[in-house]
Amino acid sequence: MEKQAHSSRRRFLKKSAATAGTAVIGAPAILEAQGTGDRIRVGFIGVGNRGSQLLAAFMKNRDMEVAAFCDVYEPYLMRDRSKVHKRFLDDLGARVPQMGETFSKKVDTCKDFRRILDRKDIDAVCIATPDHWHAIQMIAAVESGKDVYVEKPLTISLREGRAMVDAVRRTNRIVQVGLNRRGSTIYRKLAPFVRDGGIGDVTVARAYRISNMYPDGIGKYKPEEPPEGLDWDMWLGPRAMRPFQYNILPYKFRWWKSYSTQMGNWGVHYMDAIRWFMNEEAPKAVTAHGGMYVLDDDRTIPDTMEVTFEMPSGAVIIFGVYEAAGGDGVVGGEVELRGSKATLIAGERGYTVTPATRGQFQTWDSLTEQKTERLDTREDSTENLVRNFLDCVKTREKPWCDIEEGHRSTCFAHLANISLETGARIEWDPVKEEITNNRKANDLLSYEYRKPWKLT
Repeated sequence: MEKQAHSSRRRFLKKSAATAGTAVIGAPAILEAQGTGDRIRVGFIGVGNRGSQLLAAFMKNRDMEVAAFCDVYEPYLMRDRSKVHKRFLDDLGARVPQMGETFSKKVDTCKDFRRILDRKDIDAVCIATPDHWHAIQMIAAVESGKDVYVEKPLTISLREGRAMVDAVRRTNRIVQVGLNRRGSTIYRKLAPFVRDGGIGDVTVARAYRISNMYPDGIGKYKPEEPPEGLDWDMWLGPRAMRPFQYNILPYKFRWWKSYSTQMGNWGVHYMDAIRWFMNEEAPKAVTAHGGMYVLDDDRTIPDTMEVTFEMPSGAVIIFGVYEAAGGDGVVGGEVELRGSKATLIAGERGYTVTPATRGQFQTWDSLTEQKTERLDTREDSTENLVRNFLDCVKTREKPWCDIEEGHRSTCFAHLANISLETGARIEWDPVKEEITNNRKANDLLSYEYRKPWKLT
């Protein structure tokens, strides 16, 4: 009976393909299930801060159904904020999700993601676990026949990304990577504009992540027993066993390089947008500088970092992570691209193209026109990306941020971190996916998983 129901739902999804994918960019249609009761049944793996945001985005679509939750912390499974440990609430505030959602049907819960993947009545999963879990969970999901929405950064190590791409191609599943600017109306308009020479030949692009965490950073804590309801061993998963600390989770894992980095957390968003605009695949060389200069906390990543990516086209991309200083980065937007004809400053709310002024020995007055556009209302690019994913589950078309795109953009973060760790300029072969001028640095492209975890 279960197999028959699963087959019926798949037939419904294929029938829906005729009406899906017709939405105007930036205003996706909300497809209904025509009263049949059939929906894309989605399991959510990781329902903390970002997982809850994605849950809300998915629930705005009437052609999906929340089938199951998986999380290693019981209050998140219960969707009851009042049960969350007081130290988490006091320390993290709004980073602890409000929860309390209302569901039309009972939602099953579990702490082990494999229970969700075993179910034949679930069509897709949304993975919003910490970075070190993404590869294992996504590969297992596609091999179990599930389509996947997986959060950024795609991986915690570079070699994981190619294994994920290979698994998706082998299983022919739909995988969307949560680099949400791919769902932005403004960015989707600007990508072909820049590629078609709208600002001329781009030679410099830059972006920043600025968050002044002086003086306390993430704090200094001692190891303690984990709070009631938390499966700490399962949270660590493939990473080495270590004692629990209250400034690792929830959320603060972003400052521990075994579980994430700010180059991965924020850098991949902007590197993805810039390389998309410039039609670049990968850098040919990377140089990173920085360190823990000011903050005295438990972090294992720098509070200050500046990276230069040398691109095959003859351009450089600059990215800075400043967590011990404030001020503006790109004034008026998120990313800046300087071209021979004009400078583009863009963000999800709008953009400005400012014509270049002539330099020495030149006689032209202007090579292009001033352009400015602002959205009248704020849009949620994540909601657009989720809608595109659901459409592609039905049509089997390539999603806006396909697995290969997600992998290529995440490579920027890993190469930057490796350059910083080795203290060297590294040269990259994007075909072989190896560092060519520092063979020892290739050891940092992967790591040994704690047993029993493995990619397949």
